[in-house]
Amino acid sequence: MNKKLIVLIVLTMVAVALSSCTANADKTSISKFEDIKESGKLVLGTAADYPPYEYHKMENGKDQIVGFDIEIAKEIAKDLGVELEIIDMKFEGLLPALTMGDIDLIVAGLVPNEERAKVVDFSIPYYEAEQALLVRTEDLDELQSIDDFAGLNIGAQKATLQEEIALDKFNKANYIGLSKITDLILELKNNKVDGVVLVEPVAKAYAAQNSDLSLSKIDLGKEDGVAVAVNKGNEDLLKSINSTISRLIENKTMDEFIKSASIE
Repeated sequence: MNKKLIVLIVLTMVAVALSSCTANADKTSISKFEDIKESGKLVLGTAADYPPYEYHKMENGKDQIVGFDIEIAKEIAKDLGVELEIIDMKFEGLLPALTMGDIDLIVAGLVPNEERAKVVDFSIPYYEAEQALLVRTEDLDELQSIDDFAGLNIGAQKATLQEEIALDKFNKANYIGLSKITDLILELKNNKVDGVVLVEPVAKAYAAQNSDLSLSKIDLGKEDGVAVAVNKGNEDLLKSINSTISRLIENKTMDEFIKSASIE
């Protein structure tokens, strides 16, 4: 009887284990696309200190995250038939958050490159812009070339294309990298850095709000197009995102989003 009881217990444990494995397999077989549709929510990761792409703005007495990236994300969510949830974080934390599954996609002025493409997939590009250098207005006439920054301090946001530009082109300057652009702007205004490398629309946005800051005429070239990032292996989700972006570009809605984005 004892042997029969032991066998029965073992068989029961095996059955429970197999049932659990089957349930887990069914759960993991659900794609991110299906999971988003089932949950009714699309979780966006962004870094909201990057006007006009994404930034904080008071609307009707409430702090809202706005910008043309946010409008694009809203359209992606609408086409999926789900609500959009926005999570604001440091730019360098976006890719880790995506690969860990804490967010579903990144829309944050993100430029695809070889390293990033190893861990995530990118949508078709939706916008490209010139690179720019923001300086104090009082220094505008003195700092007219990259060589003029030799021995001075140049700033950029960490883990960005602008950081690469600062390190590459301003190699005779002292590099200062910070996580938030607002902190870089403060350092510039307080004479802690002498120039900040930014994408042109962002540089223009901060110059428009600060009369003591101006765009330098130094040419830093043009960036590759920015794109939406998703985790690898999410072809259905990426296909839906690309469809939304194509629609916004073709019907000129993308141009309207970019034109209407303002921090004023």
